[in-house]
Amino acid sequence: MSWLPVGSFAQPESRCAQSIHKVTAPNRDDGARSAILSPMLFRLLFLCLSCSATLLAQHNPDWTAPFPPHNIIANVDYVGSKDLASFLITTPQGHMLINSNLESSVPMIKQNVERLGFRFRDIKILLISHAHFDHCAGSALIKQLTGAKYMVMEGDVPEVEDGGRSDFQYGKSAGSRFKPAKVDRILHDGDEVRLGDVVLTAHLTAGHTKGCTTWTLRVRKDGKGYNVVIIGSPNVNPGYKLVHNSSYPQIASDYERTFQVLKSLPCDVFLGAHGGYYGMIQKFARVGETASDPFVDPAGYKEYVGDRELAFRTELAKQQSAGR
Repeated sequence: MSWLPVGSFAQPESRCAQSIHKVTAPNRDDGARSAILSPMLFRLLFLCLSCSATLLAQHNPDWTAPFPPHNIIANVDYVGSKDLASFLITTPQGHMLINSNLESSVPMIKQNVERLGFRFRDIKILLISHAHFDHCAGSALIKQLTGAKYMVMEGDVPEVEDGGRSDFQYGKSAGSRFKPAKVDRILHDGDEVRLGDVVLTAHLTAGHTKGCTTWTLRVRKDGKGYNVVIIGSPNVNPGYKLVHNSSYPQIASDYERTFQVLKSLPCDVFLGAHGGYYGMIQKFARVGETASDPFVDPAGYKEYVGDRELAFRTELAKQQSAGR
């Protein structure tokens, strides 16, 4: 969950492209039905979740607005909404999903996975960027539907397993809670998650949450290697106490370390927990316009991290000055 303060990094929104960025792969199964529940039960579930989505959309309507699923690069696909990012990392041995988003997002994610030619039930591993409800509230349902193993950074495990009640900022807010989910593997900084020949590395980038995670992987396209970075969140939300925070005493030092980590990561393809982090809408609209790939954006990554670090340091100085 991230709100960007006034003056924060953002790109002007352009009209969403109308067509899906086409992808092809030899083993994509577009004929099999992927629901473990029957089609009728899944439709009923979709209707129930759509009712709750109306309330959740009051936070940001783009959280629940559909967006064309598309290939980003190699085996990395986008299956989220207009702003809540969800990434499908595909392998011949099954797939990994990063971010379950809202519980009401699950039918959309399932539909997007299938529109790209994959089977939803082939998701073997579920990961998240951080334990805020807009990124992990759908996890319990996705585990139920797919049987995926849920892997979460240690600092976020309590929030995931108690439905957000232990969150240092939002634990007392009923609107920020979600259905708890059992974590199958507890991750630590630098741990690798493997499926087939694909390896994702979990980088602890705490501050936004105590277990906020930035994911990296190496991919190849047209014989060239690319470093993909999926930022968890470096943002300081409104109301965050960076000074004298009894619920999270080391929050400022965690942010400091996060920016050191982010600046150290090699990045060619810049992605994040919200599409707005990396200008998804604008980049998608430019696909096919030139020979260059708009998602390859190392300069944009450096600019975003620098902007967010400046916002953090400005807010920290403000709070330190007020506390004197």
